[in-house]
Amino acid sequence: MERRRTVRVVLDVDSEAAALLEDTVETFLWSAQYVVDHAFEGEYVTTSKMTLDDGTYDDVREQTDGFNGGLVQAARNKAAEACRSVVARWKQGKEASKPEFTSPHVVYDHRTATFHDEYVTLATTEGRVRADYVLPDDARGTPHEEYLFADDYETTGAELHRQDGDWTLHIHCKRDVESNTSDQAATENGTVLGVDLGVDNIAVTSTGRFWTGDEYNHWHSEYEKRRSDLQQCGTRWAHEAIEAVSRTASGRFKTLLHRIANELLAEARETGCTVIAFEDLTGIRERTNASWGHKWAFKRLYEYVEYKAIIHGIAVEQVDPAETSQRCSHCGFTDPTNRDGETFACGKCGYENHADYNAAKNIGLRYLRCTQTGGDGGAPLGVRLNSGMVTVNGGYSPGSPEARTEVHAEIPERDW
Repeated sequence: MERRRTVRVVLDVDSEAAALLEDTVETFLWSAQYVVDHAFEGEYVTTSKMTLDDGTYDDVREQTDGFNGGLVQAARNKAAEACRSVVARWKQGKEASKPEFTSPHVVYDHRTATFHDEYVTLATTEGRVRADYVLPDDARGTPHEEYLFADDYETTGAELHRQDGDWTLHIHCKRDVESNTSDQAATENGTVLGVDLGVDNIAVTSTGRFWTGDEYNHWHSEYEKRRSDLQQCGTRWAHEAIEAVSRTASGRFKTLLHRIANELLAEARETGCTVIAFEDLTGIRERTNASWGHKWAFKRLYEYVEYKAIIHGIAVEQVDPAETSQRCSHCGFTDPTNRDGETFACGKCGYENHADYNAAKNIGLRYLRCTQTGGDGGAPLGVRLNSGMVTVNGGYSPGSPEARTEVHAEIPERDW
């Protein structure tokens, strides 16, 4: 079997190289969108890479002034995967719209990137550029030493990302391992941290950690009021003031979400979790009665956790959120009347707790069921709670003699 890891490396690039990378990102996203648009033109959505390649490759190369052929094919692959995902959701009776590529990134393989010990060369719209790795002074014990520079790991490709002003490369590494090695055993003994997102509480974990939305909600309300007042003026000064207020608010929101993401990851690491499971963000605005600003916050928080988790070797996944707020995490009984605002009270077994905490446990359990019923021999064995771990069949194993008192969660005597 293969063991795969992704290592996030910050890049140091000069201004000329940065400009070429910006242009490459824009061209890559345009190319992927062109393929998606072509896939949706007919009566049925085209998902075959070969068919999409035949219908778009020459056009994309012509309209992009000869964009690198390898990157054109990578954009096509990205588009095909997105189209297949949409069709799969339709077959499951779920809503899905035509994909739109807006997140700044480029997919590289060994044809378009060459990886060295201290730098990488990347294909762009105008030849190749060199980007130096920004590495820790002491790499011992880091993913850089364990995977990127390890002789037994092979570099298979990477994704270039532009986030918060930094260029980062998410480098994919793999190696072959025997099915009975300790590597697989370590994976099998992993646990899942379930995370529920919402308006009143931005995030709640299956271990009982709460991040209240009060601060974000207050800032968002103040920003909307200020923006509304300025829009009524209609002057050029008001327009410039709106842009300034927007920049200030965006910076404040991002700082808050970065802090929450860091604390979420600290919670996962402290409790020994190998997977962080979020609810699928599709349709979250309708499910939670969230504003567009909250939907943006949920997406940003997920992205921050996702890329920060890479360096710690923690996987970040999404699961179907259907009925996770109505299902009892203790006995499985599902009914809309189980939840009343922030209170969850099971109409069958009588289990009571905070509704968001109950949902977070269900999200972790949903991920557990998906991986274990799929026959994945390396699937995590349980969902991490404040006081221990719960298995997919309801079994409980304590993690420590005492539950942590700084979090909101039940003690094992009451729950299990």
